[in-house]
Parts: sequence; C-alpha cells; structure tokens
Amino acid sequence: MRRTEALKIITEALCRLIPGAVPDRVTITVTETLPVAGDGEAPRASGEHTWAGSPAAVAARVHTALTTPQSPLAQAEGAKRRRDLAGEIGALTAAGTALESAPWYPVRPGDLVHVHYEPVAGLPGFGETYIVADAGTPGEGPAGLLSMQFLAHTLPDSYDADEEGLGAFAVEAADDPLWELWFEAGPHRLTIVRDGRPVRIGGEGR
Repeated sequence: MRRTEALKIITEALCRLIPGAVPDRVTITVTETLPVAGDGEAPRASGEHTWAGSPAAVAARVHTALTTPQSPLAQAEGAKRRRDLAGEIGALTAAGTALESAPWYPVRPGDLVHVHYEPVAGLPGFGETYIVADAGTPGEGPAGLLSMQFLAHTLPDSYDADEEGLGAFAVEAADDPLWELWFEAGPHRLTIVRDGRPVRIGGEGR
C-alpha cells in the first residue's frame, strides 16, 4: 500500500472518532493520570501528563511507527515478550550474520559511521556521526583493538546533548566497535563512509 493511501485510511479512522473533525484543525488531547507510588513500590511521577495533536499529525505518527523497521534488539525483545525463543535467537543470529557477511565488514580506522534517528516523542529527526580509529599506539593501549569516537550531531542547539544521550555508542576499545550500534540502533539507520565514499547506505541493505 502506498504511503498516501495508508495515511488517508488512518486519518479517516481518527476523524470518525470526532464528528465533523477536520484533519488539520481539530485537536485530539490525551491525558494520563499517574498515581503516587504506594509503600514498597517504585516511585512514580504524580499528576497529569497531557499530549495534544491533530488527527493528521497522529496519523503520521502511527504510520511511521508501523512502517519503520525495527532494530535486531527490538525484534528480539518483541519475540521474548511473545515467549518465542526461536524468534528471539533468530533475530539476533540473523543480524550477526548480516553484519559479518557484509562486503565492507569489518570497519577500519578512518571509517565514518552515521546513524539517523526518526522523529519521536517530541524530538525532531537527527543524526549522529562517529569515526573509527585505532584504539592504541605502539607501546601503549590495547593492541589490535578499535575505538569509535563521537564526532558530531545534527540535533538543534535547543536540546541538551547530555540529556538526550548523544554519543552513547562511542567505544573506547573493542574488536568490533560497530557491534552495539548495529544491534541497538539497527542496520537500517546506519550509513558508513570509507575513503570519502559510502560503502553502506542506511535502508539499502548491505
């Protein structure tokens, strides 16, 4: 189904909930009341959390959530919740095989690794860029290991980089510094540039 058709179906379904709703003008408000934790329970924020948006905006978010590929770790966690052990192991095994059989694998010093995140939970879409480097020099540091250093991001300055966890996939020394990023963020979000040329483009397979 084409994107425009899917969005139209979702938008119309939402508008039916509000008689006379206009997709871009009516506001849907969702309020969640959180109770204060009781004795022996983990503390929870009290009060009300409110989100508001138009049917068109809600439809766009639902469509994005349904069509965005999941990372291998998210796939495995979904299988685990379903008590599907074979699916959980299969998701992780398939991801590992896809990485290790890629024609550009393994990463090399000088490779640039860019990860792009879709808009979610109030954050705009943005990217992070890392560079792969030798983790040590002769006579010091771990021999043969690689690091992956955080270089830059495209999140607007109005957001706190530390609060948003930017640079979380930086690695000081590892046999494969890309491993965690591949499994947690997902290969569909990763673009790798080697010697000024992309050897892997996010969303285009290997």
